[in-house]
Amino acid sequence: KPEPGTFAMFGVDQGQLPEVCASSGRIGMTIADGAIPAGVPVSGVAGDQQAALFGQACFTTGSAKNTYGTGSFVLLNVGTSCPAPTSGMLTTVAWQLGSQPAVYALEGAIFVTGAAVQWLRDGLNIIDASSEVGPLAESVPDAGGVVLVPAFAGLGSPWWDPYARGAIFGITRGTTRAHFARATVESMVMQTRDVVDAMTRASGVAIRDLRVDGGAAVMNLMLQMQADQLGVDVLRPTELETTAIGAAYLAGLAEGVWGSTDDIASRWALERSFTPSADAATRDAAHAQWLRAVERSRAWVPS
Repeated sequence: KPEPGTFAMFGVDQGQLPEVCASSGRIGMTIADGAIPAGVPVSGVAGDQQAALFGQACFTTGSAKNTYGTGSFVLLNVGTSCPAPTSGMLTTVAWQLGSQPAVYALEGAIFVTGAAVQWLRDGLNIIDASSEVGPLAESVPDAGGVVLVPAFAGLGSPWWDPYARGAIFGITRGTTRAHFARATVESMVMQTRDVVDAMTRASGVAIRDLRVDGGAAVMNLMLQMQADQLGVDVLRPTELETTAIGAAYLAGLAEGVWGSTDDIASRWALERSFTPSADAATRDAAHAQWLRAVERSRAWVPS
C-alpha cells in the first residue's frame, strides 16, 4: 500500500484510485454485459509473471521460474520480507492470499530471447521456422567461438543499459549458420544466468531449482545448457501455459475450489528434469567469455 504522504506529494486524491486488493480473495461480482452473466465472483488478480510464478507452484523461498518468450522474465520467491531496492532487479509483490502476509519476489526482465530466434528467421533468413533453431544448434558441438549479444533494444536486467546494441563476436571463416543458431540459444541461457546471479547477490537467497515455461521451453538443448550454467536442476512441467493456470488457482483458492497451496502444488506435474552435467571450470569459462562480449556491446549509442 502507498506510504503515508505519497498522495499529497503528487497532489492526488486517494479516492480517485482503485482499492489495493489481495491477489486471492473476493473482489466483487460481475454485472450483466453481453455474454457475461451477472453474479460471477471476481476473486483473483495478478500480473502475468506473478501469475506464472504461482502457476508454477513456486511457494517456497528460493523457488524460481523463467518464462522464455519473445523476451524472458525470471522471478525468484524471496519470502515475506520485502527486499531492499537493488540495482538491476525489480522488487515486486508476488502475491497475497487473503489476509496472509504478502510474498515478495525479485524480477529480472530480459528484453530479447525468443526474438533473437525470430531475427534469425526473418532478418537473416538462416532458418525458415523458429522450430528449426534447436535441431540446427544441436548439429554442432559448440558455437565455434561465436558469441551473440542480442541487445537489439538495449540490455535489460541486470544491466539496464539502453545504449547497448546487438553484437556478434568470434566470427571466423569457418563460422556456419549452425554456429549462429547455437550462439543464439546460448545467449538465452547466459542472460538468464546473469539475472539469477544478480538475484542471489541482491537477496542472499540461493535458487533451489528453475521451473520453466513459455514457447522456447520446448528446446531440450537450451534447458540442458541452462542447467549446466546455473548448476541447479531445470524443471519443465507438463503444462507450459502457466500464466492462465496461476490466475485460475488464485481465484479458485479464494472460492474453495482448492483448499490450500499444498493442494495446488500437488497438481504440478514434471514432464522432464535437466540435471547439470558440466564441470564448474568449463561453465564459468564460457560465462566469462559471454561477460566480455556484453561489456563490449555496452554504451555503443552515445548517451
